Amino acid sequence: MNTPLIALLLLAAAPPAQKAKELAAHKEWEELYLAFAAADPASYPEAQRPSVAGPLLKGCEALLAEDSVMAYSLGERAVAFQETAGGLRCLARSALKTDQRASAEEALKKGLANFPKDGAFALELGRLQLLDKDSAGALATLQQVPAKSKEAAEAKKLMQQARAQVSEEGAARREAERLEQRMNGEPSPGDTRQVKGTAGGEVRPASLSYESGVGKDGMRVRQNSRFAIRYFNSDRDFGQRAEYEGKVVSALDEAYDFTQRTLGRARERQLNVVLYTRDEFATHLGPSYAARVAGLYHDNAIRMNDAAELTQATKATLVHEYVHAAVDEICPRGGGALPRWFNEGLAEYIEWRYLGLDGPPRYLRDVMKGQAKQGRLPKLSDMDSQAPISMSQPEVAYGTSAMAVRELVRLGGQEKLLDFIQKAGQAESFQEALKAAYEKDFAGLDLAVRAALSGR
Repeated sequence: MNTPLIALLLLAAAPPAQKAKELAAHKEWEELYLAFAAADPASYPEAQRPSVAGPLLKGCEALLAEDSVMAYSLGERAVAFQETAGGLRCLARSALKTDQRASAEEALKKGLANFPKDGAFALELGRLQLLDKDSAGALATLQQVPAKSKEAAEAKKLMQQARAQVSEEGAARREAERLEQRMNGEPSPGDTRQVKGTAGGEVRPASLSYESGVGKDGMRVRQNSRFAIRYFNSDRDFGQRAEYEGKVVSALDEAYDFTQRTLGRARERQLNVVLYTRDEFATHLGPSYAARVAGLYHDNAIRMNDAAELTQATKATLVHEYVHAAVDEICPRGGGALPRWFNEGLAEYIEWRYLGLDGPPRYLRDVMKGQAKQGRLPKLSDMDSQAPISMSQPEVAYGTSAMAVRELVRLGGQEKLLDFIQKAGQAESFQEALKAAYEKDFAGLDLAVRAALSGR
């Protein structure tokens, strides 16, 4: 359907409620959405609104498996006309399928508040909280699943998982408290060992067990053979520091394990990880940098902006930067010997995988598809000398770079990619190494990216 016609439809007067039923009867879902996309529910008598919401919900449910984008649009309109339990459930499910996590959570929370006897809302919201590592919140939510609902059995299983995670987090906090006591020279009950330290007060690790201390720069340090975590105390009290350090340790171990599985190798040397609040980041690196950078890897250290709370987005950024740190060690001459598009594309692709995606988020894919059709997608040859971040549309440049890396993974798998990184890092010409390994040059990879975006 062409754009002028869509515009005319959206600007037309609100269609009668009966129209929704007629279009749904013929399964004309796109026409149904266009007919009511701009309609104001308030312009319909309250008694007529269910007559529109019902057909819209029917379309959402019918398209959920095959066209989740249109399903979400229909579900959103259905809920606008009438907030039914079925409408909120379909809206949440379609939102998850289209990578709109916040919208899904909003629909589930609204459903839980308005329909507490429907166990599906508490069950699915609790499941999302578990995925976000919010075990305490998940436990509280899952306890709201009615005992006699059909979701009760599944909720019990997830509650056991949440309780186990809460217990593990408690153990991590207790371990952090024990290390804090050792750092202060106060042996914990049953512990007669004394803290190890240097003249500067820093604790030096000998294994994967974490030790805590305070560095010469006044930052708290918690480290083992893999990581040295550094942050300012800010206003955290003893208990808050213990809990925060436990979460950071968990996030770093997750980044290590995920990179090991996905790339085939993780970093072996100890890595500094400096965590800043937004204000601290601005003080140390400047306000303009703080406004546009989530994290960076430089000079053997990851520096994370706005890391006072470890959200899923913060952890994804941490994975991205950890990949840079790993590549810096894997590549014989360091990550700087590789083109910036390849280095950033690899980190971006593994970040996608960490978030459960095999390609760009839907909104970015749509933008990239449009640019590919117009011949405006960034070329790898341009990004061979110009960093993706400095392109006119950095997000598209990063996405294009990541799609190129995804194509290399498709062609040869994880093991071949790892071998290529090592060989390309010491080759005179990256493009010659690319041809030797994959029989493709930059132009060939550009074509493969455009083909992948078009679905061919």
